[in-house]
Amino acid sequence: MLSKEENDFVRYWEANRLRRKKTVRQFLLGIPAGLLIVIPIVVNFFSGWYKRADMEANSEDFNPAVLLVALLLIVGFTAIFWQRHQWDQYEQRYKELLARRAREAGSGVVVQGGGSGVAAQGGDSGVAAQGGGSGVAVSAGEVQGGGSGSVVSAGLSAMAHGGSPDAPEEEPEGVAGPAED
Repeated sequence: MLSKEENDFVRYWEANRLRRKKTVRQFLLGIPAGLLIVIPIVVNFFSGWYKRADMEANSEDFNPAVLLVALLLIVGFTAIFWQRHQWDQYEQRYKELLARRAREAGSGVVVQGGGSGVAAQGGDSGVAAQGGGSGVAVSAGEVQGGGSGSVVSAGLSAMAHGGSPDAPEEEPEGVAGPAED
């Protein structure tokens, strides 16, 4: 059962996730974070405590436009990077809460990732396919990662372990097979 705060977050993120993903909005919301880095640089630059930097700033070769452009690039990059990172964190929390809600509701089927995933379940066992590739999960199995895989029954398919489904299964060492006369 999700708490009231978690349900409120899910409703908020469903309504605002696409709007918060836009680059212009990320830039505008992230400007304060960028300024937290740039303001100390400007204070440090104009304080004059570092004599060599002060000499460079007062030379004929110094171009204040270059400094201004550099400071604006720092603000812009920091603002967008910080907001994208925050968006990714919110998106991850949102997906985790949806998965937990589905699991608690008894469905147990979750498909995530950029690729295709097919999941089927039997009983109350949870089945998930996630990752960048394709996955097929049936009964109580799980496929994760970037490749394709197949998990059947209890998740012991040869393909899930990187083998070929047509290859004969090897017996573990020390275990004799059926006696042949």
